[in-house]
Amino acid sequence: MRLDRRAFLSVVTATTLSGCARLATALNNNETFHKVLLAPERLDLALLGAGQPLAQEYGPQDISPNFRANGFDPPSTAQYAQWAKDGWRGYGLQVEGLVERPRSYDLATLRTKFAKQAQITRHDCVEGWSVIGKWSGVRLSDLLADVGVKPLAQYVIFHSLDSDVMGIPYYESLSLVQAAHPQALIAYDLNDAPVPIKNGAPLRLKVPTQLGYKSAKYLKRIELVASFASLGSGNGGYWEDQGYEWYAGI
Repeated sequence: MRLDRRAFLSVVTATTLSGCARLATALNNNETFHKVLLAPERLDLALLGAGQPLAQEYGPQDISPNFRANGFDPPSTAQYAQWAKDGWRGYGLQVEGLVERPRSYDLATLRTKFAKQAQITRHDCVEGWSVIGKWSGVRLSDLLADVGVKPLAQYVIFHSLDSDVMGIPYYESLSLVQAAHPQALIAYDLNDAPVPIKNGAPLRLKVPTQLGYKSAKYLKRIELVASFASLGSGNGGYWEDQGYEWYAGI
């Protein structure tokens, strides 16, 4: 199955990248470009996000009647079950690492402290299927601005509550440039209701400009780092450690 998925990803990459997406890929792989943008005097998330290609947005009539689940089964821990039973009371999203103000956000704070962002975008799974849904939540760049990103930070790591059958935890990463994309969300609603458990409750990342495996579900912690070399097998994500592409642009 792994080889089939990788073959599919190669086809997607070769056949669906637009000119703008190819430019974005080239810039994401350009070390000089990153050094310029990530200099201390340029650590403005709005500036980093400006001009990036946007994913297509759709109308309410295009929303899929059933938003399929992807990835692993929901977390099976007693703590997760208790949070879900209690309406996520006691749950908090930790934001830490190379930040000025490490913080924990409960769902009520995320809903009231930050401007609500909504988008109707398509979710493209590496397995070959797509669905369209309305995602609402906090713009990732707004969350990062609230904690203050230190100049040495280059990547945003998303640690999840779920794991594979061997107990290896799921994680993903974005560059700081990708994290500043205006459509990158920490989503708490899907189709105007709280994100269902099968789709990543209580919070999930939504990055509509990349394949679905980049949009980590069941978020527990966000960490700002200078390098992801020491995480997992050092490739920037659970599936990347299995051989998938780190930049999964569509």
